[in-house]
Amino acid sequence: MKYKVLLTGNNESAIDDFFMQMSESFEVVTTSTRFADITRHITFFKPDIFVYCIYNETREDLTQIANLKFRLSNNKTPLVIIGLKEDCDEFLQIATSAPDLILHRPLSVAVIQDKIIALVKDNRFKKAVDEKAEERAAAAAPPGGSAQGGGARLDIDRNSIDQLMDRLAAPGPVTGPIPSVPGRRKHVLVVDDNAMMLKMLKEHLHDKYDVATAASGRVALKFLERKTTDLILLDYEMPEESGPVVLEQLRASEHTKDIPVIFLTGVTDTKKIKEALSLKPQNYLLKPVDREKLLDTIAKEIG
Repeated sequence: MKYKVLLTGNNESAIDDFFMQMSESFEVVTTSTRFADITRHITFFKPDIFVYCIYNETREDLTQIANLKFRLSNNKTPLVIIGLKEDCDEFLQIATSAPDLILHRPLSVAVIQDKIIALVKDNRFKKAVDEKAEERAAAAAPPGGSAQGGGARLDIDRNSIDQLMDRLAAPGPVTGPIPSVPGRRKHVLVVDDNAMMLKMLKEHLHDKYDVATAASGRVALKFLERKTTDLILLDYEMPEESGPVVLEQLRASEHTKDIPVIFLTGVTDTKKIKEALSLKPQNYLLKPVDREKLLDTIAKEIG
């Protein structure tokens, strides 16, 4: 699932990070600092979060965004500001109410991404609680009247949600298996140096799974430093770091050693296939990959 992020501000470096390094998690749109422009984007794009990337802003622009907080609050859209501490402090001197999250640069992209995702998830939870309370209040109200007595109690375990939010917001990678959440789509990481193969496999899988792609073993291992996945489809023959080399590194790490791996190979030689199986992947598939066999093989591993 991608979260919608609306961006504005003069900090082009921070904005580029969203487009180039966080595109797997966020659907990103930029807007100007004009009040009317921002409100139109809020109305039609319906962002999950609004991020002000501050750098050497004019006082007029800072005031515009500070005054926007009321509109964002009405839409239950969190406001995040990212920038150097002195720029953020200048914004706080103008704002009548504090942003929902302040991120002082320099911060790693992984930390920024994790903290924003945690805020969005927490905000969605709060909105769901509010909507449920309104539904129950409406159901409890007498015909033609309104509910009395302060609304109905919600049987929601807030403590467990807070623990999950804390885990997601903490610096560093989210280690261990992905939490089992009812209705959550399983995640598959596809690793192949062939761009057409990546595109085809993503097309095969996207209806049933959340899919991330990596064009090399190095990129895949970098991805897994800060995220996790339910299963990896791994090309057996790649330049620089081959599938066996990548699998060896996966098995050597506590963070990734238990992730199921399925080799993808165009090699039909029996000896080569035996070599691949000696590395003990969960399975292997021959290229060109048949869609139904692909889905069936993955389903046997992760459902």
